[in-house]
Amino acid sequence: MPVPAPDPIRCICFDAGGVIVKHHRSWEEACNALGLPLREGHSAPERVAARRALHAKYTVGSISCDDFFASLTAACAGLYTEREVRDLHHHWITTEYTGVGDIIRRLNQLSSIETALLSNTCHSHWERMLPRGEASRDFPTISLLRHKHASHLLRHAKPDEAIYRAFEDATGFLAGEVLFFDDLPENIRAAQERGWRAELIDHTTETAPQIAACLTRHAVW
Repeated sequence: MPVPAPDPIRCICFDAGGVIVKHHRSWEEACNALGLPLREGHSAPERVAARRALHAKYTVGSISCDDFFASLTAACAGLYTEREVRDLHHHWITTEYTGVGDIIRRLNQLSSIETALLSNTCHSHWERMLPRGEASRDFPTISLLRHKHASHLLRHAKPDEAIYRAFEDATGFLAGEVLFFDDLPENIRAAQERGWRAELIDHTTETAPQIAACLTRHAVW
């Protein structure tokens, strides 16, 4: 029997952090960038675990901003003030990767393609990247995307299969119609298991050339 033709790609979907936006990868990196000292005890396993657990709740919108920052400060056990914790979190996302905006503008000119975002993020970072739904001064590329979906709004986080299903429900795209870019292998595997076409991006180098090469390979342009 002939093999059915694959669904045509109709949606190019991007992760934010590590694909469009640069961000810190550790508490130590964020402190160094902000000029805060690495106070003794900050890396104690129980404190790292507590920070990660709180961030997981914040990422799926199950804890408010104020409760998140107050609880995160408490998890630091007096090592960092709430003001310092808020500053660290605010500056966790830094700048955009060069050239990704140009790629998205080019994609937006294709009548057969729609662009999208699927990001594990939180309310405070969402407001930085997309303030009141408008273009951000620091992260203008996010506003170029037609479909914008985030974990704290969908109430699921990658690599949970539910977030990919929620994205399909929200946008109307079939799994096989989506080409997805992310910088974490576990998110790529989960997307592929769902039936998405997915490409791993190396966040440690410029991402635009990687994205462009994948788009060429998938015959998007």
